[in-house]
Amino acid sequence: MADLTTRPVADQEWDDLVRQLHNQPKTGVRPFFYARVQARLAANAAAQSHALPGWLRRPAYAALLGALVMTLSGDGAARRPAAAARCQDCPGARPQPR
Repeated sequence: MADLTTRPVADQEWDDLVRQLHNQPKTGVRPFFYARVQARLAANAAAQSHALPGWLRRPAYAALLGALVMTLSGDGAARRPAAAARCQDCPGARPQPR
């Protein structure tokens, strides 16, 4: 069981501590605090500027752009054999085995 003789002393100590905390003077913000905060936020925003445009920093747009470039950058090598097979009389055409 709890020892009831120590409870009033403990409560009194807590009350004294809370009273001391209430009696402390209120502190204010140091001078130019908000100006320093705004200056630091502005410096961080300037330091975080990226060399890439915003739409390119998103992975989906970058992947789409890469796929588009890969699709359009082909030299047409996939179409050449079919064109050579149709044109037997064209210069440079190889004879087809029968």
